[in-house]
Order: sequence, then C-alpha cells, then structure tokens
Amino acid sequence: MAPGQRRRQRTPIIPDSVLGMISFVAIELMMFAGLISAFMIVKGAAPGGVWPPPGQPRLPVEETLLNTIALLASGGTLYWAERSFRKAAAKANWPLLITLVLGVFFVGAQGREWVDLLAQGLTIKSSAYGGFFYLIVGMHGLHAICAGLALLWAYATLRQGNLSASGFWAVQIFWYFVVGLWPVLYWLVYL
Repeated sequence: MAPGQRRRQRTPIIPDSVLGMISFVAIELMMFAGLISAFMIVKGAAPGGVWPPPGQPRLPVEETLLNTIALLASGGTLYWAERSFRKAAAKANWPLLITLVLGVFFVGAQGREWVDLLAQGLTIKSSAYGGFFYLIVGMHGLHAICAGLALLWAYATLRQGNLSASGFWAVQIFWYFVVGLWPVLYWLVYL
C-alpha cells in the first residue's frame, strides 16, 4: 500500500453475529444428530422390539402436543415480529412479546411434564428409555431456555430502541432452530 493511501474496508456479506449463530446452530445440529442416532440404535435393538421397555411410564403424548403447538405458534409470531420490524422497529414489540410468552409456556409445561414423569418413576437411571428421554429432551430444553433468554434480550433491546437488524436476525436463527428441531424430537421420542 502506498504511503497516504487509505485501506478500503469491506462490508461483510453476513454480519458477524449472524455467521456466529449459524456456526453454533450447525454444531448443535451435529450434536442432536448424534443423540438421535444413538437413541434410534438402542430403540431398534430393544428386546423383542418392545419400546418403551415394560414397566416404564408412557410419555404424555397429548399434553406434549399442546406444548408443541405453542412452540410452533411462537415461530409464527416471531415471523410476524420480523415482518413488523422491517416496517418499523417499534411495531415488533407486541409480536415479539407473544413469542416470548409462548416460549415461556413451552418451557414451563415441559418442566411440569418432567416433574410428573419423575413422580411416576421415570428417571435418567431407570432405563435407557429414561436416560435418552432426559438427555435429548433436556438438551432441547436447555436450548429453549437459552434461546428464550436471547428473545428476552431482543425484546428489552427493542423496547429501548437499540435492537439492530443483525442482532435480531441472530436471535431469530437461534429460536427457529429450537422451534424446527422440536417436531423431529417429538416424533422420534414421543410417538
């Protein structure tokens, strides 16, 4: 570079926060793929093809379906929030709050489900069934809590008028990961 010449700064194609979240989600997808693969192998090798093992409580399929609907609805309200944000950031407050409330409902209902299952004797040590249930669903729950905290951050930052488009985009990627993964886990683990 010649003396006195300024270095041109490049505009990134993808904001750093978004690229970081995409990388994180890709890694987490690989982790869940490994957990699901191990679960499917153990389930497929169950004696006599009986799964869940005899004497273990059954998972609450119907109740969890309601939680699933709430989580899927939160994906719809987040889409609504994003569309509103593009028009005028302040218009995203209400749909983002609804998304957050639906996420809290999902996590709370799943927590209540765990308490009920523990009371019925399904523990992480009771069988491979219990172990895989708590590991897979628990990891998803941990991600739902973290993504919910990210939503809370986005909501608070939006209310202050400081939410950037790239920050909101990164939070959306995280929440859509949680929302999109759940139906797969529900289908494989609960049904």
